[in-house]
Amino acid sequence: MNVELRLLTEADANVIQSAFAEQGWNKPAELYLRYVQEQQQGARVTMVAEADGRFAGYGSVVWASDYAAFREAGVPEINDLNVLVKYRRQGVASRLMDEAERIIAERSSVAGIGVGLFSDYGNAQILYVKRGYVPDGRGIYVEPGYAKYGDTITVDDDLVLYLTKSLCE
Repeated sequence: MNVELRLLTEADANVIQSAFAEQGWNKPAELYLRYVQEQQQGARVTMVAEADGRFAGYGSVVWASDYAAFREAGVPEINDLNVLVKYRRQGVASRLMDEAERIIAERSSVAGIGVGLFSDYGNAQILYVKRGYVPDGRGIYVEPGYAKYGDTITVDDDLVLYLTKSLCE
């Protein structure tokens, strides 16, 4: 399988929405149109992965993270990395991560990423650890802050552990 990466364009929005809808995920085209706009403004870089010419996944680098600890420390975040289920475990996410880390390394010696904590994120959890990402030491994050001992929380996509990796090694 030949995997090529390129920057997101407006023409990708409907293709991405349809591809994720085929696997039962709601990823509205408006999200990707916003990503293109943020890319044009210099706030985000979004790469699209194509496997043998077909959309396979995407991932972004966000220069000013929504996660306050990264934003305040100036740590760019690899954000919203998604690979279609049929292309997982074939190196697509690794290619996207390689490129995101290369882009970040032009401006920062540290990359950050957040990962969900339930089984839907199992492949991502394994990938990030194998790539050298370690928890930032602040614990589990769920809006509006960090989970504390005794908290009752909902396990969903907003329950996140944030990780960092030194790019200087």
